[in-house]
Amino acid sequence: MNRLWVRLTCAFIAITLISVILVAVLANSAATDQFQQYLAGQELVNQTSLVGNLGAYYQQHGNWNGVATILEAAGAGTGGSGMMGRGRGSNRGTSLILADASGTVVYGSPAGATLSANQQASALPIRVNGTTVGYLVITTPGRVILNQAQQAFLDQLRRNLVFAALAALGLAITLGLLISRAMARPLAHLSTAARAFARRDWDYRVKPEGTVEVADVARAFNQMAESLQRSERVRREMMADIAHELRTPLAVAQGNLRAMLDGVYPLEHSEVATVYDETLLLNRLIDDLRELALAEAGQLPLSMRDVDATAALRDTVAHFVAVAGAQGVELKMQLADDLPTLRTDPDRLAQVLRNLLMNAVRYTPAGGSVTLKAVRQSGSAQHSGANLEISVVDTGSGITPEDLPYIFDRFYRGDRSRARSSGGTGLGLAIAKTLVEAMGGQMGVESAAGQGSRFWLTLPAI
Repeated sequence: MNRLWVRLTCAFIAITLISVILVAVLANSAATDQFQQYLAGQELVNQTSLVGNLGAYYQQHGNWNGVATILEAAGAGTGGSGMMGRGRGSNRGTSLILADASGTVVYGSPAGATLSANQQASALPIRVNGTTVGYLVITTPGRVILNQAQQAFLDQLRRNLVFAALAALGLAITLGLLISRAMARPLAHLSTAARAFARRDWDYRVKPEGTVEVADVARAFNQMAESLQRSERVRREMMADIAHELRTPLAVAQGNLRAMLDGVYPLEHSEVATVYDETLLLNRLIDDLRELALAEAGQLPLSMRDVDATAALRDTVAHFVAVAGAQGVELKMQLADDLPTLRTDPDRLAQVLRNLLMNAVRYTPAGGSVTLKAVRQSGSAQHSGANLEISVVDTGSGITPEDLPYIFDRFYRGDRSRARSSGGTGLGLAIAKTLVEAMGGQMGVESAAGQGSRFWLTLPAI
């Protein structure tokens, strides 16, 4: 099966099996060799009493000078050249090394060298009156012919090694299954979530679990799911809003035309003008949708050039003096003396400001005021030079805390009937914010219910 947990389990088993076989083979070889040497040494010591003879020699002479005669005699007693030909259980090819108390070799090869750590660990100490005066190392290159009891001991040792290897292999299989399934489970949950999203189950989420990396993937998936769910919700709402906004003028135009055809309404200029007004609203809505789509896609053409901020703001306000006066709203300007030159599209800037001023005048009651302010700002993280902050402040009804986070969303209106009666499409602020961002700036709002609103935007200056 081409599954992750199966592959991980097989990898655990293969690695463990190789390791166990290698360890078992090495352990068996080492144990057999050590047992062979132990038997050979024990037989030599037991048969010749060599350690006792060497101790007596050192006690008599006080040093190891001339000790070769004893060691050579021991070798001769074993059949010459270190051979002990006593048949079954005899030692074959035993060699002797004698070192003094400091570990320096006084007999054997190489003479004058120092015993290695392994040699000293296996050496037989030679003591005189409780003091170690030397070390005897017995090595057996050949094989010892084992008796029945000794062979049974080695066979039992090998069986124990086999049982230990099988137990380790079984443990590896169990742990491999548990660990691999635990590692693969979060990935299986992720694949289940992906399939759920393919079925448009937007509420499905994954519990972060497993290793840090897998948990990070799960959290990233959940963040993606939130974004997709939000985008899908916005798309559905936008489609519903577009359908609703298009249906209204179409229904009005269709109803009036049907009434004129049926003779309910007379075919007069006033009735035709009503239908024409609805087509204008429909055309404006379609234009706004197209402009918003182009701006969000970064395909809206911009004519960026140097613009005198003071002159541009004064021209825009001049067009709204009459509109504000007709509604009994005072329109004011507060422009700083050191306004910088802007690098922007003057037509798009005027479009944004007209939208903000129109909304402010529209929602400010008679006797209130609308103020256009502009000040220079220091550089920001986005722009190394100075910025220009433009704000439109009104004394109108303000925006409720519930509506404030969504004020720049498409078609969002706290009071839909009010927006439609005034001829708005619900796209003006969304388009304005997108245009400001396309020109390299930022836009925001500060408001409280009953305390007016402050819409602000910043644009990079030269």
